[in-house]
Amino acid sequence: MARASIPLIALLLGSLPFAVFAQEERPRAREAGVVVGIFAPGQYNAITDVEGVLVGHETVVRGDDIRTGVTAIIPAPGNLYTHPIPAWLTVGNGYGKVIGGTQINEFGEIETPILLTCTLCVWSAATALKEWNYLQPGMGEHTLNPVVGETNDARVNDMWADPIQRDEVFAALENARSGPVAEGSVGAGTGTQAFGWKGGIGTSSRVLPPRQGGYTVGVLVQTNFGGHMTINGAPVGRELGFFPYRGAAERTGDSDREDGSIMIVVATDAPLNERNLDRLGLRAIMGLGRTGSYASNGSGDYVISFSTHPSVRNPRTNNGPVTTERLVNDSMSPLFAATVEATEEAIYNAIFKATTVSSSRGELRAVPIDQLMEILEKHNALNWDESVPR
Repeated sequence: MARASIPLIALLLGSLPFAVFAQEERPRAREAGVVVGIFAPGQYNAITDVEGVLVGHETVVRGDDIRTGVTAIIPAPGNLYTHPIPAWLTVGNGYGKVIGGTQINEFGEIETPILLTCTLCVWSAATALKEWNYLQPGMGEHTLNPVVGETNDARVNDMWADPIQRDEVFAALENARSGPVAEGSVGAGTGTQAFGWKGGIGTSSRVLPPRQGGYTVGVLVQTNFGGHMTINGAPVGRELGFFPYRGAAERTGDSDREDGSIMIVVATDAPLNERNLDRLGLRAIMGLGRTGSYASNGSGDYVISFSTHPSVRNPRTNNGPVTTERLVNDSMSPLFAATVEATEEAIYNAIFKATTVSSSRGELRAVPIDQLMEILEKHNALNWDESVPR
């Protein structure tokens, strides 16, 4: 069976022995009343609220055991090789495979789009991304640093089959658009989890008020991590009876059953150098911690942060010095807060929007929305924009 994109999945359900995707209309977190933090989101509440950032997905469903995909983030228009943008890779816990990370941190720049996919798909995806870049206008015979991150979707996907190849990568890149971003069980989030439930792709943004600079911060996540699920302070994982080390004080043998990884991409139009982009990445890890993660031993927790401000985008080669604007350190605090908020809400969106996915390898169930809402109401975690002073 050829790969299937989301619009075709409903047509395929009758021909597959497993219910690949539970067909369910699910709200985003904010639509359900989960209002995170102080600052307002952008128009789409997505990473694409940062001008010039594009996102594309390709969802791959084949036979009984391929449930995966690839997500492409194009950080800025034009040729990223000849005119790279400032970037940094921040490592929360390094159990993972991020292609291109050392050169990002050597130069403090990124020169290709960013791909997210499954763990054993990264090398084929990087080869395809290399090929796509060489087809762009202005490219010559240069070495290239493709950037590819991953999480492990083996619960429902045969990643050993290496299902992400040239066609899938090119499709995700060619599908990349501004505007609303599909979330949940889509693209690189097709087969991934969060806290043992179905997770996937999530995104959110924050726009600072003019007094704080008026800058935008956007975050996109590919969740696949564990911990004690917490939403706006409510102990959701414990209420659902599904969390690590349950009963560990009374007996032995219970473990951190759902460790895993997360890829976080942070975009901003604030003029930042690579050092302050690293500091932004550290705040994204703080946002991850708010949701209940403690970065277990088997978790690969990575943040790729970049700035799209025109003043910090320099030509790759130049005969003399260049002048670059940047914010001073004292201006960073509002951006830190915005990054924490957007990361936290992006993770919640991945959980809210995810739908159950099954294959011959297993099943990842979506968190039941009705039960989730009861827990959030019980712990007064809803509608804080109306009930708590801002």
